[in-house]
Amino acid sequence: MAEEFPVAVLLSGDGTTLQNLLDLHDGGELDIDVRLVISSRRDAYGLQRAHNHGIATLVLPRGRFDSVADYTRAVFDPVRDAGARLVILAGFMVQIGVPKDFRHRILNVHPALIPAFCGKGMYGHFVHEAVLESGVKITGCTVHFVDDEYDHGPIVLQSAVPVLDDDTPDTLAERVQAEERRIYPEAVRLFIEDRLKITGNRVRGVDGPSAETPQPQSKGE
Repeated sequence: MAEEFPVAVLLSGDGTTLQNLLDLHDGGELDIDVRLVISSRRDAYGLQRAHNHGIATLVLPRGRFDSVADYTRAVFDPVRDAGARLVILAGFMVQIGVPKDFRHRILNVHPALIPAFCGKGMYGHFVHEAVLESGVKITGCTVHFVDDEYDHGPIVLQSAVPVLDDDTPDTLAERVQAEERRIYPEAVRLFIEDRLKITGNRVRGVDGPSAETPQPQSKGE
């Protein structure tokens, strides 16, 4: 049995991404050990999901801290204490800095194909509404390493999703989220198996399938 890789998860809401990771772990498909879940909101249901799995939790509201630097320290001190070697952002709605010891050790998923439809204020349905308003025919999702800018940093995986003529923000979000549930765990697997090589702003797979963009999904798939 493979040794489980210690991770911390940061969230602000329902915790569906956390639940997806935990379900894959429980099914023997993802060798992670979620040591700590940190929420920026006390009412986030993701905290209950963590409690249901016996995972330690911590609530850190952004308003208690004067600066991004102060907040970053408050987040990463307990992450280090928990022994986490990877931080997974799972709908974390607060900006954090990237400590030197966690450079290229923080992953995030964004509901669009970066660098399109991203940046400050572009999250959740705001993204899908902007996609529909723009008239583009393809959108998708992106897993990337986090740096000090919003929705920036080396891209690990992307998956394209067609924008249909009768789409609403809800229907588009549903298909994009299905791809997020597929590629985010795959990016975590690649990381914990040490199969990602970062050169400049490019990420390549090593000793296995490369970290390349999957083909767009058709309407019938």
